[in-house]
Amino acid sequence: MNFIGNIIWLIFGGLAAATGYFFGGIILCITVVGIPWGLQCFKLAGFVLWPFGRRVVSTTRSGGCLNLFFNIIWLVCGGLYTAMVHIFFGIILFITIIGIPFARQHFKLVEISLMPFGKTIE
Repeated sequence: MNFIGNIIWLIFGGLAAATGYFFGGIILCITVVGIPWGLQCFKLAGFVLWPFGRRVVSTTRSGGCLNLFFNIIWLVCGGLYTAMVHIFFGIILFITIIGIPFARQHFKLVEISLMPFGKTIE
């Protein structure tokens, strides 16, 4: 069932969203300063590309205050906007019965798009 959900997800916007995250990661990685945020964009692109059957997990390794600092910068520079877009699409899809599984994926994406540092995808 996850395979079918992922295929439908790809056709109806998942591929476009993953491409956006991927190109954002490339643009951020061009600069030396933006590399940590670019790597997070690549992580998000992989998750958006194939979200069914995967989950976000907080890492146990210590990033110290660096994760918090990077998450705050991410939040201010676009993370809040990205999370709001996923919430908006989640609410719109949740209205329809057939869109509920896809709405759940958007709500799952909110957590990692809001603060991606210190999280992994399983």
